[in-house]
Amino acid sequence: MGFRYCFVLNPWACHWQRDKVVLAGSCWANLQPPGSKMSHVCPRSTLPAAAPPLEDDDLLSEILIRLPPQPSSLPRVSAVCKRWCGLVSDPGFARRFRRRNPPPLLGFFGQGFDGIDFQPTMDPPNCIPSGRFSMLLDGRFRPKLLGCRHGLVLVLDKKLKQVVVWDPFSGDRHSLAVPPRFDASIAPIVGSVLRPVGDAHHFQVILAGSHKIQQHTQAFACIYSSKTSVWSGVISTLLPSMDYRSSRPFMFFSTMPAVLAGDSLYWTLTGISPVILQFDLHRRSLAVIHLPADTFAPSKQFTVMQADGGGLGLLSVSGLTAQLWRRNTDSDGVASWVLGRTIELDKLLFQNSEVHKHSLVITGFAERNNVVFMYTLMGLFMLQLESLQFKKCSEPSMLSCYHPFEGVYAADK
Repeated sequence: MGFRYCFVLNPWACHWQRDKVVLAGSCWANLQPPGSKMSHVCPRSTLPAAAPPLEDDDLLSEILIRLPPQPSSLPRVSAVCKRWCGLVSDPGFARRFRRRNPPPLLGFFGQGFDGIDFQPTMDPPNCIPSGRFSMLLDGRFRPKLLGCRHGLVLVLDKKLKQVVVWDPFSGDRHSLAVPPRFDASIAPIVGSVLRPVGDAHHFQVILAGSHKIQQHTQAFACIYSSKTSVWSGVISTLLPSMDYRSSRPFMFFSTMPAVLAGDSLYWTLTGISPVILQFDLHRRSLAVIHLPADTFAPSKQFTVMQADGGGLGLLSVSGLTAQLWRRNTDSDGVASWVLGRTIELDKLLFQNSEVHKHSLVITGFAERNNVVFMYTLMGLFMLQLESLQFKKCSEPSMLSCYHPFEGVYAADK
């Protein structure tokens, strides 16, 4: 029987000898056939000895760049030794790590009867305690959670007619007076918050609403920039006409949070024929997008998402079958929906036999991690749409909405 060779490495066993890093076990082990004694042999060669792989900074960086994007990954690597700490602290490494890995999905904020609650979704040692992101409320504050993005949370105070931008990491809050056109006592207000591309020190707030005009519904929106401290003018568009004799003659914003895909924010509006409302952040314009005909069935649910490779996508669910759609535009500028993958959710849920007995309700979508949140009578579950990993993240609760909260890299803030 021949010999087998393997590389034995304990990356956490590291010490210093005369300013030189020594990694325990970084040698070739000659593994004898079963029953014989094991000996460590370094094969001799007349050629110059090559440097051990982990003494090559370029090779080591390629290994470390593939670490999972968890909050504990880089701090644990930095604690190994000074050389490893220097590699992961390099600005070039940090930029490559951010490009390769989305920020971690830390958990979600939910709107409960008593206020806003945070529920972690990560396992120890990366799990953030629920109390770490608590929003202390006083008797005057009547919060309504509007959205989360780029490490920020947007909350509406109906009584004071203000929106609050809250950074859970630092605790900073910015209160903004709601423009007069937006009156939550007359019609619901939806909103979203984000950091402009390439600007880590400012934020933007987008508010949207709708009101009735005779037999039509008009949607309107405006945007605030912390850089100028000014709200834009109100932008509006008419929504599709509805049959005023029906039981739902007007259109309303759904409870799903807005989704950022490309340079636009998207909300869904419900009615006899649901539509998508697009807010273009660069053009500062509103547009209505109709859904694929197959998604109109009352038994189907859907959420806007970012399609593979960017652009607008759609996830629709009927029973335990999920379909992924993509919005394409041809050379003549005509846009249409194209069906992509179909996912049979029952094949993923057989290991959770109690789950597939109940219908699923889409409750949220984590944009950077491509994760959809689904609620059942057995609790809240999340599905990663690329790996198709399915995980239960909470027991049944009385939360009325779920807003995924993704972290933000320190250099992005």
